[in-house]
Amino acid sequence: MIKNEKIKALEVELTGVNGEALGIVPTEQALEMARKMKVDLVCTSLFSSPPPCRLVASGAIKEERQQARKKEQPAKTKEIRLTPNIEEHDYETKRNQAEKLLRAGNSVSLVVRIQGKEGAKAKTLLEELIQDLKDVGQKKTGIQVSGKQAMVELEAK
Repeated sequence: MIKNEKIKALEVELTGVNGEALGIVPTEQALEMARKMKVDLVCTSLFSSPPPCRLVASGAIKEERQQARKKEQPAKTKEIRLTPNIEEHDYETKRNQAEKLLRAGNSVSLVVRIQGKEGAKAKTLLEELIQDLKDVGQKKTGIQVSGKQAMVELEAK
């Protein structure tokens, strides 16, 4: 990303701080505007003539790069473990934890540990959690009851 005095073109296609088009302007005039407004002149592409440039607040460039980097990262799957005989407060805590992870863009794997004949109870618990989290997440897989655990995977909407 080329900015300020490193831009060598004679004129640039300028966009203002708020996204308004300012037209084709000589580079020196664009740099002067940037100095007066105490912002940076940033060239967004070198492949066109005149190159498109925009006026950007100094900290905004770094923030934009961080946002772009965040969007590039794939969603992670986090596992939340429960038991069929869970207390109301613990249930609320686990639900809030899952909701927070889903809002952050991650997917959540809800796993209920089963002992003996608790399979039906575990399935009911998972259905209740899915219902409570339907605003922030959707089922990626169905409820799977196998051996010593029941699980379901939710992904962010």
